[in-house]
Amino acid sequence: MKVITIKQPFASLIAEGYKEYEFRTWRTKYRGEILIHAGKGIDKKAMKKFEHLNLEYPTGCIIAKVNLTDCIYIDDDMREKLKEKNELVYSSIIKHKEWEGYGFKLENVQKTEEIKINGKLSLWDYNDEIKIKK
Repeated sequence: MKVITIKQPFASLIAEGYKEYEFRTWRTKYRGEILIHAGKGIDKKAMKKFEHLNLEYPTGCIIAKVNLTDCIYIDDDMREKLKEKNELVYSSIIKHKEWEGYGFKLENVQKTEEIKINGKLSLWDYNDEIKIKK
């Protein structure tokens, strides 16, 4: 199964259903199930912004399974849609109009048992069993 490594707090925001898009400067044609890996990197400024949510922020592990359903170029129209969805979660993309890239649309979030593993760049493969939390 494909995996994408994401810094905290963004990986947990996806796993908890707050964040529907993950942003990259590159696009992908891949569609289907994908695992969310919380990398060891932490965005300390963003952590402060979301501390009121009282979420757990594990690092160095797979924490969720989602469906990657679309890859959308981020233009002014999409920034406006993101602002309407959740201005706090998407503030960095909304405010930085010079940033160019793509939003990976993530749906059907399921939290998984944490699987400790090192992350990698781009999309990568994980072939062992995944257990969904109930």
